[in-house]
Amino acid sequence: MAGRAPTYRVITFGCQMNDHDAEVMAGMLESLGYQQVEDSAEADVILVNTCCVRETAENKILGLLGRLARLKKGRQKPIIGVAGCMVQQPGMAQKIKNRFPEVDLIIGTYNLHRLPELLLAVQECRERIVEVWEEAGEVVENLPVRRASRIRAWVNITYGCNNFCTYCIVPYVRGRERSRRPEDILREIRQLAEEGYREVTLLGQNVNSYGRDLGGEINFARLLKEVNGITGLWRIRFTTSHPRDFTQELIDTVARCERVCEHIHLPVQAGSDRILALMNRGYSRAYYLELVERIRRAIPGVSITTDIMVGFPGETEEDFAQTMDLVERVQFDAAFTFVYNPRPGTRAATFPDQVPEDVKSRRIQELIARQNEITLARNRSFIGRLEEVLVEGESKTNPEKLSGRTRTNRLVIFSGPRELAGKLVRVTITGAKLTHLEGELALEGR
Repeated sequence: MAGRAPTYRVITFGCQMNDHDAEVMAGMLESLGYQQVEDSAEADVILVNTCCVRETAENKILGLLGRLARLKKGRQKPIIGVAGCMVQQPGMAQKIKNRFPEVDLIIGTYNLHRLPELLLAVQECRERIVEVWEEAGEVVENLPVRRASRIRAWVNITYGCNNFCTYCIVPYVRGRERSRRPEDILREIRQLAEEGYREVTLLGQNVNSYGRDLGGEINFARLLKEVNGITGLWRIRFTTSHPRDFTQELIDTVARCERVCEHIHLPVQAGSDRILALMNRGYSRAYYLELVERIRRAIPGVSITTDIMVGFPGETEEDFAQTMDLVERVQFDAAFTFVYNPRPGTRAATFPDQVPEDVKSRRIQELIARQNEITLARNRSFIGRLEEVLVEGESKTNPEKLSGRTRTNRLVIFSGPRELAGKLVRVTITGAKLTHLEGELALEGR
């Protein structure tokens, strides 16, 4: 490394929480003088930020570690680190250590803030370090962040989860719910607005329960009102919302706050009361349908997206039919669909009546096919409309065009000058695909 700055690469799997953790990892590395590279073969430090929500993610990560291990045989001989949810599972850190002697550093979710000192210790001692705390400590503020965008920013408001859905590993690897203090959140967002960020997404495993551990009068709806008042901010989003905790106060707040976007991600998971109870979701099918009705009544034009799982243990054909019926009734704008697979350490992994793989496969294909039809029809309903779009920059699929998002979180591809990045424009929608809208620039805005 003589004569040049050290380099790093962070490879991330998983959800938006992991994406933001990766930004924090990058920020901490850059505070040590590292520069980011896109090629692992050019990196002095490679960090793999892991996910364990599904078995497929774990298998991909283990395969990646095997490929990265081969880099140790080259001239670069990078330091390889593994972080995130996967290593927080009992016994997993030791498993990775034993299977991959090329891995130099293993660090859990609770002590991510210690990355700089642990990395320096690896470099100085030339010894492998495994540090995975069993319990979360206080929320650590003011960590450096290298944000992936100059326009949109993730902002954590809570860490961990108290829900213990029977299929979910998150409470065991992210810990119990811990809310950041409102003054710290607002300070961060004001700073982002001053730096020119135009959109923030408030992050938590369940943003709706924000503040319950803080005492006092603060809750998510009141925090949202405070964020809405920050000068310079154009758009506010939030994810994820648990249906059980989506109060009327929150619905009214979203409706009244002009900066809060008309998009709500509201995971339903299943449409059968029996399966919802087995999942420990804490609400019924009727409650969910009534909640959607109240949201749509209060927020005209709102986009509602969801998560749906098929093949949960004991799911019968009737249970699956109930899920399909709920999909028909709600007409989601989009849905993330998953096949259940057992996560060791969760209650559902021990449930009897595991659904055969061929049945899961048939059900997920049926669900995806119908939801795709609904999504495409809802997207086509935008043709001919004039939409406000926050321009993000060049389209990832066509560098000759720009891309941006509507307030309802639909991706729009259109032609225009590159200088529009970071601005609000009006776009006439001329076409619709399953994944995005197409349009023509109608009017430049802010």
